[in-house]
Amino acid sequence: MKQTAFYQQRQVLVIGLAKSGFAAAKLLYELGANVTVNDQKTFEENKEAQQLEQMGIRVVCGGHPLELLDEPFDLVVKNPGIPYTNPMVKKAMEKGLPVVTEVELAYHISEAPFIGITGSNGKTTTTTLVFEMLREGEKRPLLAGNIGMVACEVAKNAEAGNWLVTELSSFQLAGIRDFRPRISVLLNIFDAHLDYHGTKEAYAQAKANIFKNQTNEDYAVINADDELVMQLAEDIHAQKIPFSTTKALDRGAYIKDGFIYWNNEVVIAVGDIVLPGKHNLENILAAVSVAKLAGVDNKAISQVLTTFTGVKHRLQYVATIDGRKFFNDSKATNILATQKALSAFEKDAVILLAGGLDRGNEFDDLLPYLHNVKAIILFGQTAPKIARVAKQAGIETIEYVDNVEKAVPVAYRLSEPGDVILLSPACASWDQYKTFEQRGDIFINAVHKLK
Repeated sequence: MKQTAFYQQRQVLVIGLAKSGFAAAKLLYELGANVTVNDQKTFEENKEAQQLEQMGIRVVCGGHPLELLDEPFDLVVKNPGIPYTNPMVKKAMEKGLPVVTEVELAYHISEAPFIGITGSNGKTTTTTLVFEMLREGEKRPLLAGNIGMVACEVAKNAEAGNWLVTELSSFQLAGIRDFRPRISVLLNIFDAHLDYHGTKEAYAQAKANIFKNQTNEDYAVINADDELVMQLAEDIHAQKIPFSTTKALDRGAYIKDGFIYWNNEVVIAVGDIVLPGKHNLENILAAVSVAKLAGVDNKAISQVLTTFTGVKHRLQYVATIDGRKFFNDSKATNILATQKALSAFEKDAVILLAGGLDRGNEFDDLLPYLHNVKAIILFGQTAPKIARVAKQAGIETIEYVDNVEKAVPVAYRLSEPGDVILLSPACASWDQYKTFEQRGDIFINAVHKLK
């Protein structure tokens, strides 16, 4: 861990615990800061707060008292999930206090350079591919960030010879000041998290923060097929490395005549790649770009691409039962992700399981992708909205169930050998489940019960 005196004797307020807030508070205490932690949960039901108090850290639980900010804090570290409209956060910003997320702390202490990966869709798959390629190429990568490993905890153990491969959400990137990845990746920008950011412009700008501290010694891997990504990257200082699934490029990664190229050099035949779905070609091109920039050879890249079948909950193959193939795409928390999942099976008859949290949007954008859906099983708040579009698409078999677990046997009953049974909800899970992972795990367990 890089020793820094920056936080020594600083008065720091950590707002919100969960994994990242808990890790940030412990790290700041270790770095010599005077830490106060504030969390919504009551102290009695808050194990993290109890542990921190035992360490000697001051905790204030059971709400967010605005008067706390009358104290002379130097810095606020907030849990990424807490929006900037939160009264506590708003008051801190009005007072001119820096408000950051824990990825900023990770950057300050890491001896290893960062690879930062963001985008509306494909972050986790791309991050995992990069990690696997660097590991196969013996580049000693460490995995961190929004993928489930708190960045500052991983950074504590990082050495100069490592690469810190980090998945970054817009929530995290909205709260950076100095964070500078050696290699950044912006995959795509679509409407997402508008309930948090307020506008698409604010959301896009949060994503673009990944470039803001890079210099001409750094690299920015960007999607040449995404107009908004290219606009956001127009005036950046990093060296631009484009990738494209639609056109040959003078530099970067692209597809031509059935092969993936890097700077006019063949890397692998597209037909040899085992990861399903056309949409994953974008993720693969981005990962190839990062791996080549990090010095990984084609043999290592090919080894990963001929064996890597996907990340759990992201178009994950689960099982084949009596000729029916089951796929878990619970991470499809928006319409675009479900569009891409359906596109991966456009030559198959599909039984679609969908529905979830109602964020106020309609689902008409799914209509062109439902042509091969023979039946649809719906659950959650959005079931009636998706049913309207399904009827418009001419789908005659529309079933309503209480939850994902009950959807699986219904889908099996309606299916025939050769069908694909696909959980791709097009919605967040929070109306019924704590996380999309929980929803996906319930689907997987229900599938295995059919055996």
